[in-house]
Amino acid sequence: MSRIAIVGSGVAGLTVAWHTQREHDVVLYEANDYAGGHTATVDVEWAGQRYAVDTGFIVFNDWTYPNFIALLGELGATWQWSNMSFSLRCERSGLEYNGTSINSLFAQRRNVFNPRFLGMIADILRFNTRARQLLRTPSDPGEAAALQALTLGEYLQRERYSNVFIERYIIPMGRAIWSATGRGMLEFPARFFVDFFDRHGFLNVDDRPTWRTVSGGSREYVRRWQSQFKGSLRLRQPVREVRRETDGVSVVSGDGHVDRFDHVVFACHSDQALGMLADASEAERQILGAFPYQANDAVLHTDARVLPRTRLARAAWNYHLLDPDTERVALTYDMNVLQSLEAPVRFLVTLNRSADIDPAKVLGRYTYHHPVYTPQAVAAQAQRGLISGHRRSVYCGAYWRYGFHEDGVVSGLWALQDLARLTGGVPPAAPVLEPAQRSLRESGGS
Repeated sequence: MSRIAIVGSGVAGLTVAWHTQREHDVVLYEANDYAGGHTATVDVEWAGQRYAVDTGFIVFNDWTYPNFIALLGELGATWQWSNMSFSLRCERSGLEYNGTSINSLFAQRRNVFNPRFLGMIADILRFNTRARQLLRTPSDPGEAAALQALTLGEYLQRERYSNVFIERYIIPMGRAIWSATGRGMLEFPARFFVDFFDRHGFLNVDDRPTWRTVSGGSREYVRRWQSQFKGSLRLRQPVREVRRETDGVSVVSGDGHVDRFDHVVFACHSDQALGMLADASEAERQILGAFPYQANDAVLHTDARVLPRTRLARAAWNYHLLDPDTERVALTYDMNVLQSLEAPVRFLVTLNRSADIDPAKVLGRYTYHHPVYTPQAVAAQAQRGLISGHRRSVYCGAYWRYGFHEDGVVSGLWALQDLARLTGGVPPAAPVLEPAQRSLRESGGS
């Protein structure tokens, strides 16, 4: 039996701790006063009723979350259906649409006669068909390298997509998904972007995954985990420094206390891990340092004025194209729709638009950090094996993949395999990496 320190209790850390507790002495460090990381559910009292409203992790689906769904099953957590849809309101032009159906796409009936809007729809259909070509694997090494380095902005310019399509559809969709800047989206690796869209069925008009949410709020699966965890969970215990030595690892807490372990698992953001390392190698500095992060302010509120003016244009995810546009994404989640909440008011979570929300209707304010995927970051993902499983250290976190809850679980399962090699244990089964269904195969695309 080894003594294992895990730093960070997001879904990656919870995954590692859940499996590691069976054979080892586990201590899980968490700087916050709750376990779960981006799994953050808030209790709201309204008109004598209590509502559990998610402000961080919200939804998952039946195509691309097989490992998270398996974890829910092990924990005994339940789920319910969710309703996913995307809308946009352009503050400059007043344009509003909801992409759920033809009816809601033309929520503003005048757009039936708008050539620019019709051209955007034509570009959407063209992108859904042609973008799949980026997923091929060229036999020529030079062509493969060029394809890997191609950014989304370069691809859109090369294929002559209209500015309306770029500014009012593809960039807003990407920004809503990754909470990224507009410039950051154009610098996304094009193949990475299209692969994610393909996996999630976003390249299909009709054939898409069905979305789910954890019953009672996402924290319920964390509560299930916590009730069955046999190790030590140290809340409000940030890690200040980690030193790796020949015979073990020293973990220095924020209060200066030093504890000794056989191995350490960094289940936190890459920049946080790098900041803790007292003896980072050159490889660790380069790889962990390749992932930039974007801070996003989230406001839980009931001010429905931020939703599209046309009711038919309102959706689960409502993108705000501001005038002037802002560096950070502005987006409102309708939690009544996403969590099927029966309430007399709309509980909304808005990112990066706090100035336009009535302060009297604010229920809470939060800050979340999300990885930004540059070509350098995606290249660093492939180098994980150079640092994880070496020097008594293992790394995991959603940043090693696409940045979402399923990716945190997958990275946790990878970390368990690395940890098994360090401890001499039996490695667990490899995570499922392919979606249960994929639009590329279903459509017969090239």
